[in-house]
Amino acid sequence: MALVPPERKHEKDRALDEIRGLVKTAGALPVGELVQVRDTPHPATFIGKGKLDELKQLIAATDAELVVFDNNLSPAQGRNLEKETDRVIVDRSEVILDIFASRARTHEAKLQVELAQLLYFRPRLKRLWTHLERIEGGVGAGRGPGEKQLETDRRLLDRRVAELKKKLAGVEKRRERTVAARRDFMTVSLVGYTNAGKSTLMNALTDAGVYVADKLFATLDTRTRTWKIPHWGDVLLSDTVGFVRDLPHHLVASFKSTLEEARHADLLLHVVDAGDPAAERQIQTVNQVLDEIGVSHEHTLLVLNKIDACQDRSTVDILRAHHAESVSVSALKGTGLDRLAEMVVQRLAHGYVQAEIETGVENGKLFNYLAEHAEVTDRDYINGSRVVLRCRISHHALAQVNGAGTEIRLLQPAAPGAR
Repeated sequence: MALVPPERKHEKDRALDEIRGLVKTAGALPVGELVQVRDTPHPATFIGKGKLDELKQLIAATDAELVVFDNNLSPAQGRNLEKETDRVIVDRSEVILDIFASRARTHEAKLQVELAQLLYFRPRLKRLWTHLERIEGGVGAGRGPGEKQLETDRRLLDRRVAELKKKLAGVEKRRERTVAARRDFMTVSLVGYTNAGKSTLMNALTDAGVYVADKLFATLDTRTRTWKIPHWGDVLLSDTVGFVRDLPHHLVASFKSTLEEARHADLLLHVVDAGDPAAERQIQTVNQVLDEIGVSHEHTLLVLNKIDACQDRSTVDILRAHHAESVSVSALKGTGLDRLAEMVVQRLAHGYVQAEIETGVENGKLFNYLAEHAEVTDRDYINGSRVVLRCRISHHALAQVNGAGTEIRLLQPAAPGAR
């Protein structure tokens, strides 16, 4: 069931495509569909009276056990709909949270999903516990009035939320330290809509062996691998959780630490399913989520993936016209990956400079560091005790070069080239 505003009436026929995929991913079988075009949701039942009657008839005809809304319902709307239909009502956020819960594998992901679920269900406890009676307050004149089970549950829930937030704060600090420790390397993060092919692309570039499936949210955990780019060197490539529109706010907040890699990346590769008719809207959704979690997407390269599966080539042409700075690839077939590497090198090269570094000939520690993190193009010895090294080096690697008797002179921005 979906409610579509009049300005998006032209999308009515495809309005349920995504929620249908989410429901199947969650393990349910869709048996009927309804869409209502309406300016604003009904305050009590979200959909109008006529459409509600139509929904009841569809439930009777299909013997449906569950009604899923491709919208987020208020606690009161959920309660009222369950009374009217005598069926379990689930909204979009609940479906997504259920999928995330089933996909969580690591300790961190499980903590994040549990926190998001508790924050989502807290205002809905009344709906979940309406069958419980008041508990007696106890015996003796010193006891106050009894309290509802609802109030007890809220207190226990709040205690657990505080505990989870504390644990995740520790996780986030450890991840920040891990990310900071990688600043000697250029970093690239894959972002994009769920099922756009990020994990397939990562496997194609790094042989990472990341789990791949034709499912929404197949992976939730960030994985980082070394990408060896020809004529450049090693960069760290991270695969992040996919996005969908209207992600539950609490879920986005909980997964901020998981997206730490993207926040500190030198370049984002925004992977898009080029054959999806809703690709442009998905691009906007990803950018909105990145804004929400504080990730700048100014340094982004759009990767139009799955071009081998495009039924309508005009879709790709339109995307290319709207996004001149993009590259078309097929991660599955390996098409366009060389061009992708070239464009990544061009983007990363903007973070490099040509520099002269003068130091003593005995400074073996510096020589080893430059051999690993820079391209040394020339060296001149002065009086047998000093050496001038000319090199191409990143800004953050150059910032680590210090020490007594070492001098640094910047020459010019570095052009793309071998490393």
